[in-house]
Amino acid sequence: MPEIVCLLSQRTGKIVRAKKGEDEVRMGDVCLVESDWGGDLAVVTAVTGILCERARSAKDAVRIVRKASEDDLRKFNWLSDKEAGAYSLCLERITARGLPMKLVSVRYFFSEKKGIFYYTADGRIDFRQLVKDLAKELRMRIEMRQVGVRDEAKMVGGLGVCGRPLCCFSFMRAFEPVTIQKARKQQIVINPTKISGLCGRLMCCLGFEEESRGRLYSEEDKVAED
Repeated sequence: MPEIVCLLSQRTGKIVRAKKGEDEVRMGDVCLVESDWGGDLAVVTAVTGILCERARSAKDAVRIVRKASEDDLRKFNWLSDKEAGAYSLCLERITARGLPMKLVSVRYFFSEKKGIFYYTADGRIDFRQLVKDLAKELRMRIEMRQVGVRDEAKMVGGLGVCGRPLCCFSFMRAFEPVTIQKARKQQIVINPTKISGLCGRLMCCLGFEEESRGRLYSEEDKVAED
């Protein structure tokens, strides 16, 4: 079984679990790891401990390509600047064309051949002219990708009512359905302002609480039987 280490992504600020490559890595090493955008820089934060132990059987662990070189560092700094410029350009063109959409984030592929523009909108948007504007100015393939409000929170991040970083931003891999019934089962006062997250939807932790309570009751029943 491949050894798993934990890293902190320099592009997203999220914890990445990765399989060790041929190079030996230590705490603080900056590595190039696989990502949906063709590559990502991440700093090794743990090579042992509970986070790594839990991830040893994780099927979604990515691969460490190599330790980052000076050229890798310079390229990612350059890409970050390009993404910031593309974000400003896209906002300008959205406003000029009066499109009812909200730009969330821009991500460039490591190969520099494609850029993905993430946005939210209430319905379908005719962004064909916007794509032409961006392609003409940026000279690369442009993909517009619509995301939901939960995905927006997962990408942007923020602090929840508990004062900690959002669960979806920091560690969640996928969203689970959260219903008002889960809050009622926990005897929580149904106040939308208190049980809704920054995304405006029911807080994901309501599902965690229900699961934890279920385990607690099962353990209490087992003790009572014994």
